[in-house]
Amino acid sequence: MSHKLAIIGLGYVGLPLAVAFAKKFADVVGFDVNEKKVELLRKGVDLTGETEGDDIKTTTLKVSSDPNSLRDRDIFIVAVPTPVDQAHRPDLSILEKATEIVAAALQPGVIICYESTVYPGVTEEVCAPILERISGLRRGVDFFLGYSPERINPGDKVHRLESITKVVAGEDEKTLETLARVYGTVVEAGIHKAASIKVAEAAKVIENTQRDLNIALMNELALIFDRMELRTIDVLEAAGTKWNFLKFFPGLVGGHCIGVDPFYLTHKAESLGYIPEVILAGRRVNDSMGRFIAEKTVKMLCSHGKAMHDVRVAILGLTFKENVPDIRNSRVPDIVSELKSYGVSPLVYDPLCDPQEAMKEYNIALCSYEDIKELDALVLAVPHSCFIQKWTSCYFKAIKQKGGILIDVKSQLDPKQIPQNIMYWSL
Repeated sequence: MSHKLAIIGLGYVGLPLAVAFAKKFADVVGFDVNEKKVELLRKGVDLTGETEGDDIKTTTLKVSSDPNSLRDRDIFIVAVPTPVDQAHRPDLSILEKATEIVAAALQPGVIICYESTVYPGVTEEVCAPILERISGLRRGVDFFLGYSPERINPGDKVHRLESITKVVAGEDEKTLETLARVYGTVVEAGIHKAASIKVAEAAKVIENTQRDLNIALMNELALIFDRMELRTIDVLEAAGTKWNFLKFFPGLVGGHCIGVDPFYLTHKAESLGYIPEVILAGRRVNDSMGRFIAEKTVKMLCSHGKAMHDVRVAILGLTFKENVPDIRNSRVPDIVSELKSYGVSPLVYDPLCDPQEAMKEYNIALCSYEDIKELDALVLAVPHSCFIQKWTSCYFKAIKQKGGILIDVKSQLDPKQIPQNIMYWSL
């Protein structure tokens, strides 16, 4: 099987896919409009951390930011971000721009497969007209559409591209079979052939919607148990001994998937005249957790008679989840802004995060490790391994030994190991 592949978008989804294909196919181009990223990738530097060692250097992958590099491809796979705007409406501008770039390079007989998360109908109703308008070619005659939802879990070293069943859809049987064979070369877990492109699009958005709702339930339980002075993790450990109890945990829900995808589904539902009450309620609960954690911190400080303008509070972690450098849609800034509304000026420390990105995205100036000292309160917001490994030797010592407060958002620490003179709380 010989194909000339192009992967559009070299982020957490596209780069591992491009590297995997370049191990199986002799002619694979990875394209990204970010010239700085492309230069780093040419040197073998992957800032996402999703590829291993010298994977990039030891494959046939050619990376480029030049659209001309796409002109002789016969399969295009588009894996660009699909965020939401400030009003939680789908923002398809990046996807549309990527589609325009692909359209300019199309030749008769090609397949364009989308991996970006979208609401059902986007591939055929939004992307196809752009492809036809710019290329002058006809869908279903000169080019053919497919969809295969990405299932990358950033930072997860167990559930990888090759070990997760791949859902594939095509607009006709021939396109479906071609994509199934191509993806089958890199996905060992197997291929699921979806009934249609819209079915595959819908499957993607409900995967993360389901997780979002389950976490929202845990977060609401945490709000209830806090009023009962019960530690949520203790309750969940007890309930989890039943064979059919689902293991979800409370926490901050951010990132470019779980905190975003449900809005794609709700947007489509609302356009059809249906208001999805359960899904939106779950989103509201999850989006409120940063504010709740900040308020809890302030209440605990007040219980010690602290004046908010005098306290030293530090937050560990800014990325959207542990052990990844990605800050997109992080909910930690919610904690920061709410603390500031009470007069607290928190320090934020995250060695995995790019300081320039933190300033550009959230106007947050990251502090240094040396600043983490003499703290009235320490909030472990994102439990990176580097924090947990050094907890006893470093971070306990940073908290004031008399009246100090420790907020363990995801219940990663053992309360029995917390010094008795430190007030401890977890979500």
